[in-house]
Amino acid sequence: MVEEVLGIVAGVAAAGAVYVAAAARVVKQYERGVVLRLGRLAGEVRAPGFTLIVPIVDRLHKVNMQIVTMPVPAQEGITRDNVTVRVDAVVYFKVVEPASALIKVEDYKYAVSQMAQTSLRSIIGKSDLDDLLSNREKLNQGLELMIDSPAIGWGVQVDRVEIKDVSLPESMKRSMARQAEADRERRARIINADAELQASRKLAEAAHQMEDTPSALQLRLLQTVMAVAAEKNSTLVLPIPVELLRFLERGGEEHGDQPRRYAAQAVESPADKGEQPAVEPLAEQAVEPPAEQEIEPPPEREVERTIDDIIEDASGK
Repeated sequence: MVEEVLGIVAGVAAAGAVYVAAAARVVKQYERGVVLRLGRLAGEVRAPGFTLIVPIVDRLHKVNMQIVTMPVPAQEGITRDNVTVRVDAVVYFKVVEPASALIKVEDYKYAVSQMAQTSLRSIIGKSDLDDLLSNREKLNQGLELMIDSPAIGWGVQVDRVEIKDVSLPESMKRSMARQAEADRERRARIINADAELQASRKLAEAAHQMEDTPSALQLRLLQTVMAVAAEKNSTLVLPIPVELLRFLERGGEEHGDQPRRYAAQAVESPADKGEQPAVEPLAEQAVEPPAEQEIEPPPEREVERTIDDIIEDASGK
């Protein structure tokens, strides 16, 4: 009798173990469990951990709650300014309602992928090329709204959409390169012209300052000569200022008039003094030529006759 009881207990335990093994399920931390009992949604969404279902009657579907990174295949389209481009993007989304993601859409990943491709082509047709290249943040926000609007009904939330790359035709790339080069050349010329204008103003101020102090021009000339001579690899031609030549010319005229004044004083001196030695040095000084020139002195007879005539005239008076 005891053996029969032990056999029944062992059979019940074995059956219970088999039932538990068939009904036991483990839901991971990043998953949620949706139970369908005879094809209908049964109860609440199962939390992570150990859970039991009714074997054969219940079916547990595990839905991943992690953020999914889905690349959007490159889409070719024509922009609003009639430029053919190829644009690819990436979508980040996650499931927020496991039951809706399982029941309301057949395959939520495939649905999000198709919606992302359609929205990307639509964005390409509504945007200009400049917006695709430089204003991507605004386009990303527009894509996110376009994809997220239908995805909310599927229990899916779109976190972020990013445009990865914009491929342009080679001819368009060359045209843009020429445009950028021309724009940089324009800016360089403007900067150079502005620098020339500022330099001309400074030079005009320096010219007015040098006009008040002519010696500053000589100092500036000497500084330029020193700067050029420091290289020691060229022949230096030193210009002579016109002011210096005029100064030398005025000095030469003053020294050339001095003997003439001495000669005039010798002729106009009174004859009654009768001191011949006093007249002779003046005459000799007036007639004395420079050392470089050889001029024949007048004959002594003519000089003596002239002096005698002057003395006779003075004594007769």
